[in-house]
Amino acid sequence: MSDDDGISRLAARRRVLRAAACTAALCAVPAMGQAKQLVPFFGRSSRKPVRLVVPFAAGGTTDIIARLLAAQLPAYLGQSVIVENRPGASGNIGVASVAKAEADGGTLLLVSSSFVTNPAIARERPAYDPVRDFAPVSLAVSSPDVIVVRAESGLATLKDLQDAAGRDPGTLTYATPGNGNSVHLAAELLWRRAGVQALHVPYSGAAPAVLAALGGQVDCALAALPAAQSFLAEGRLRALAVGGDERWPALSGVPTIAQSGFADFRSETIQALFAPAGTPAATVERVNKAVAEVLGKEPVRKQLDGLGFRVVASSSEELKARVAQEVPKWAAVASQAGISAD
Repeated sequence: MSDDDGISRLAARRRVLRAAACTAALCAVPAMGQAKQLVPFFGRSSRKPVRLVVPFAAGGTTDIIARLLAAQLPAYLGQSVIVENRPGASGNIGVASVAKAEADGGTLLLVSSSFVTNPAIARERPAYDPVRDFAPVSLAVSSPDVIVVRAESGLATLKDLQDAAGRDPGTLTYATPGNGNSVHLAAELLWRRAGVQALHVPYSGAAPAVLAALGGQVDCALAALPAAQSFLAEGRLRALAVGGDERWPALSGVPTIAQSGFADFRSETIQALFAPAGTPAATVERVNKAVAEVLGKEPVRKQLDGLGFRVVASSSEELKARVAQEVPKWAAVASQAGISAD
């Protein structure tokens, strides 16, 4: 086994342990209210739990947020909530299963930005329609995507990276968490606006992409902030720009991509809650309010902030508008860049 392999395995083990500890800490936040005083979705005598489907494996970002919600929501819904991991096909298997589920409030979906980008890169007819097949419930959290380089690279700003790429067109290499995901599409849009020719190097997740930049296998990496946060704090990586609407508090000296010369540019990874289309409006509203209550707790906010997430609980209408805007946006980027699923 090479030194690089050893480092990667140690880093992977550290991420798994950190994810487990974070999940335990978040779920330990006391829940308020008395579930027994509430009328469950399925009637006062029903013990049927609500399934919260996560279309990814346990231990990842979406799973951490889902388990936090599952631990806290029963106090506001009067119904137990269980997390069901259904990974596969970049999240499509789990998402499609919820699209086909009974619209009675018994099934919810927590999904990342891939929800609106996967249909854009599908080679065949997508397994689901993000607009038609789901009832938006609420945004939950977001995390800005960040452009990182090795601390010793000599690059300090996004303009530095742009200039370096211009001096030798086509040689800049950049890592992302995978082909066709939201970060890849955002990077392609950024390079097009910057007039930069760059070579994409996809990895199987945000952590390996960040490690590739750290190890010098690529010139830079784009990934959601949580994957890079510890290396930035240690000074081993440098952030050139963040993709959120505002600067990140822990990186106050790092401008947003929009502030770096790309007006209205936003690149962030979100976690949002959906139900099957046709779910009663009253049920959607009840879950929406419950999510807002959970995420509004100060201990929860502080824990999430420390992990690189910002609470963005929204109305169902706001989430609906965002999905309607982003589906055609990323479809256009994928078509122009010739990006399709592997």
